[in-house]
Amino acid sequence: MRAQLTDFQKRLCNKLQNCIPVTKKPFQKIADKLHKSEKQILLQIRELQKKAVIRRFGPVVNYRALGQESTLAAAHIKKSRLPAVVKAVNALDGVSHNYLRENYYNLWFTLRADSQSQISTTLNELSKRFKTDFHSLPVVTQFKLDVRFDAESEGRKLLRGPLRKVPVKRVRLSDVETRVLLGLQQNFKLTLQPFDYLCTGELNIEKVLGKINSLLQKGVLRRIAAVIDYRKIGFRANVLFACKVSKSRINKVGGELAKLAIVSHCYSRKGFRSFDYNLFAMLHSDSLDRIKGIVGDFVRKERIEEFVFLPTVIY
Repeated sequence: MRAQLTDFQKRLCNKLQNCIPVTKKPFQKIADKLHKSEKQILLQIRELQKKAVIRRFGPVVNYRALGQESTLAAAHIKKSRLPAVVKAVNALDGVSHNYLRENYYNLWFTLRADSQSQISTTLNELSKRFKTDFHSLPVVTQFKLDVRFDAESEGRKLLRGPLRKVPVKRVRLSDVETRVLLGLQQNFKLTLQPFDYLCTGELNIEKVLGKINSLLQKGVLRRIAAVIDYRKIGFRANVLFACKVSKSRINKVGGELAKLAIVSHCYSRKGFRSFDYNLFAMLHSDSLDRIKGIVGDFVRKERIEEFVFLPTVIY
């Protein structure tokens, strides 16, 4: 499944994940920094798309700033019922990720809605429909959310940047900002001037770029970037790690866990009765053994006695 990439393609993957410049000709800026022509950059991007390394281009949205709530949901599903349950979960509007993991609670997915009440209603409906409990593990504190994979690392580390705080409360948007945000989410164009399609009669390119920058400054957009299939660049192991930490230490330990080079997501969460872990992280590397070695050092250093690994089975 791993793609064969040139050194330049690896560097380009990293550049495209960080942020596409909000300018009239963003790929020209990228070309200048990488000492290539604009046409060469677009040619290489299309090659990466053909190899299925780049899954899509578009905005990385902070949905909490739009007033939405989210949770991590878990359920124990019998093997014979998995196809029907997976199909039903994937059909829900607010589901962005859905994984089968090695654990009694084997189905894990993220669910987004306008309120925690709506989330509870959806999970209750699933519980009744499939006659098994669907549990919610809502976020208490976010320590890290930065999904960028270092294509030059051979699957051993993620790209690192400043852990920037983003708004957790709803941000007010103008009608024009809302239109631009919806347009970005619908169809980002891979052209020399990719933002031109957002222009209308009264909205020229300068105003479009201004509104995109406003969305970035307000924290509604984290960035506009390429989304990479990390399996294609050597990240073969994907693990949900959960542990128990005392309330007095969870902020310190969560902050330290978020610093590990293999962590993309790190949260404290509210667990449930039979799975009462309170600190969670998503871990990515080239092998499960490497992940276990890094986490083994971490739990010894932080004196964590209760923890569990949930490797991904299908994703």
